[in-house]
Amino acid sequence: MNKILIQNPRIINEGRSFIGSVLVEGDKIAAVFEGEVPGNVRAEANQVIDATGKWLIPGVIDDQVHFRDPGLTHKGDIGTESRAAVAGGVTTFMDMPNTKPQTTTIADLEWKFNRAAEVSRANYSFFFGGTNDNMDEIRRLDRSRVPGLKLFLGSSTGNMLVDKKDSLERIFGEAGMLIAIHAEKEEVIRRNIQYYTNLYGEDLDISFHSKIRSEEACYQCSAEAVELATRLDSRLHILHLSTEKELSLLSNHLPLSEKKITGEVCVHHLWFHDGDYARFGNRIKWNPSIKTIEDRAALREAVNNNTIDIVATDHAPHLPEEKQGSCLKAASGGPLIQHSLITMLELAMEGRFTYEKVVEKMAHMPAELFRIDRRGYIRPGYYADIVLIDPERTWTVSKENILYKCGWSPFEGYTFHHGVWKTFVNGELAYGDGVVNDAVRGKEVRYL
Repeated sequence: MNKILIQNPRIINEGRSFIGSVLVEGDKIAAVFEGEVPGNVRAEANQVIDATGKWLIPGVIDDQVHFRDPGLTHKGDIGTESRAAVAGGVTTFMDMPNTKPQTTTIADLEWKFNRAAEVSRANYSFFFGGTNDNMDEIRRLDRSRVPGLKLFLGSSTGNMLVDKKDSLERIFGEAGMLIAIHAEKEEVIRRNIQYYTNLYGEDLDISFHSKIRSEEACYQCSAEAVELATRLDSRLHILHLSTEKELSLLSNHLPLSEKKITGEVCVHHLWFHDGDYARFGNRIKWNPSIKTIEDRAALREAVNNNTIDIVATDHAPHLPEEKQGSCLKAASGGPLIQHSLITMLELAMEGRFTYEKVVEKMAHMPAELFRIDRRGYIRPGYYADIVLIDPERTWTVSKENILYKCGWSPFEGYTFHHGVWKTFVNGELAYGDGVVNDAVRGKEVRYL
């Protein structure tokens, strides 16, 4: 069995930061040492990596990606986007069901598992899509293989809108598993579109996006979902929170293990605000929209005070030409997974978060919230999904170092001050020194 000793990094894990070493045997972490490593351990290692001056963290677990496979693979696919993931320190992903065909049958779910086993460099799992009429398929799901159900309560790419009251009642009441939602109130969005197009015509610029997909559209939909989940005693996970007002629906008074209502924020809502539309245009058009600088400040504080449980990406690549046009025509979404971890480390460097908090929200808490089997921590017996960070690397995002199939990033031209040095997936070097190891394959994630 291969034994790798990673020696003398600063280990950031479980709220602590210390100089230590980690022994990897096969696909698992065998031991974690604080201080000196016993001589016999060093002697028995097949490989010793001198990580002095580097940081070692658990691999990032991203609970919301759109890898576009099958049917939309001109934008990205499981192979290309998982390459970008490991280059960004993401070792596990949960892919969304709005593909072609949509992942709303057991057969289509199985296709994704088989495809990922062939091409994914990272560990993989897939949300199952809830619709107005697929309750029989939901009942047949193997709960150990899926993180939960995904419901679109607002329309977005690959329209999967669930809008029938009786369907929502049945899903929330009978599914018996976590329900993750895209929460934007369709009636509010349509009303806003009519209002602004009546005033200004159809050719609205990007500055109208946050007026159309407004705070009220988000809040009303999230509030209705919280009421439904509370009444029917369901587990509800609100994805990509974007407003201060929605935070009133969540609580930080309970440990995560006791929460029935949880929330996620995405890196773009922590980084950008609506004043950035003038500079970045449609490159920062997402659903939900980028909101105000006050909303951004509230979201950052909610990460720090544990009102928000998880930080993720909503990685959603589109080709550059698909991002062109007016506010109502340009595609919503953008590629983020290669740059999510370094973005959060940059915010930590600026004092917005501690580095321990970044690790907590991007690795520990996703593992806890979704009850993932032996991932998300640097612990003996856990899978060796670990990332070495160079805290002194200064580099600029450019087309030459972007790995997304779509070929662009909203961070192009930005200079970061941390870099991913090496990424291990199940004990194998998936990325190192700027090179993806295309021989590595991730494993299917299991849920407890």
